[in-house]
Amino acid sequence: MRKAMPALLLSATCALSACSEEPVLSDAPPSETSAAASSAASGDAAEHDAALEGVRARAAVKLMPPALNYEDARAKLEAGVGGLFIPSWADPELLSDGPRGVNALREEMGRDFEVSIDFEGGRVQRFSEILGDYPSPRAMAEGHSPEEVEALATEIGQSLRAHGVTVDFAPVLDVDGGDLEVVGDRAFSTDPQAAGEYGAAFARGLQAAGVKAVFKHFPGHGRASGDTHLGEAVTPPLEELYGHEFVPFHTAIPQAPEAALMMGHLVVPGLGDEPASLNPRAYQLAREELGFEGTIYTDDLGGMASISENFSVPEAVAAALTAGADMPLWSTDDDINAVIDAAADVVAQQEGD
Repeated sequence: MRKAMPALLLSATCALSACSEEPVLSDAPPSETSAAASSAASGDAAEHDAALEGVRARAAVKLMPPALNYEDARAKLEAGVGGLFIPSWADPELLSDGPRGVNALREEMGRDFEVSIDFEGGRVQRFSEILGDYPSPRAMAEGHSPEEVEALATEIGQSLRAHGVTVDFAPVLDVDGGDLEVVGDRAFSTDPQAAGEYGAAFARGLQAAGVKAVFKHFPGHGRASGDTHLGEAVTPPLEELYGHEFVPFHTAIPQAPEAALMMGHLVVPGLGDEPASLNPRAYQLAREELGFEGTIYTDDLGGMASISENFSVPEAVAAALTAGADMPLWSTDDDINAVIDAAADVVAQQEGD
């Protein structure tokens, strides 16, 4: 029926207008009114398209997708993203001094962009064969003073920066509660105050080398019910966090005010049922309770079951931006244009409010 419709419409039109088999064409030029209307319509369409592209550009710069290799990194940068995350399975050449490294990409693209990595020391130090091998945060704190840890972090930062990395998702400010392998020796201490002091020292060291430190995982993973990589993890009730999980953040942020913050995927009783990374109340808590004014990244929105079991990456990115994230992060190889489209819808809504 859909294909036959144009013929039926033509037949009906001819019958009503008594048209002949040969259409009669007019030699008269279009009126000034019709020409002006056509020009105005074209102008409006071009303006609308330009506005949409502007929104997409402002959305893309908020995103940090993974870079798997040179071609992947370049394509995502050409799409306009503001940063690249280098996961452990990426091509090591991205960290090289050669033509397929991120340093070369900066020159080719003609603009700056963030390059991030997880490098805490110990069991979470990506590409240690290239970037160096360092002790775990727990070993750092047990064997060194905060000043010595700061110097060690400066050494780490110098290595990262030399290989093109500008953002380190470290240090961990979680307080080790003793029951979670996912935290363990990634935490500097079982004592909240010590965790904050050593975390601040590590952050200052990175920043001295020109690398942005990122405090994680707010609101605190140390006493959670499980591992957010594997599924939902719930913290103790909100009122219990003030005197324990929040202490390292309160301690470290004033001592390293240039550091950023990572929002974890933890569910906090008293803040609602959503993971913190998608929860507006969690971002409000960080801004108001901690007085934090810097950049807030999300934890991985693609490779962790606490999010991926319920949301696609475009959905999770849109939810995180709506909640208050400055830069959503994911590690999975999703369609970058689909994610930008989802982010652009949020940006358009926010700019229209």
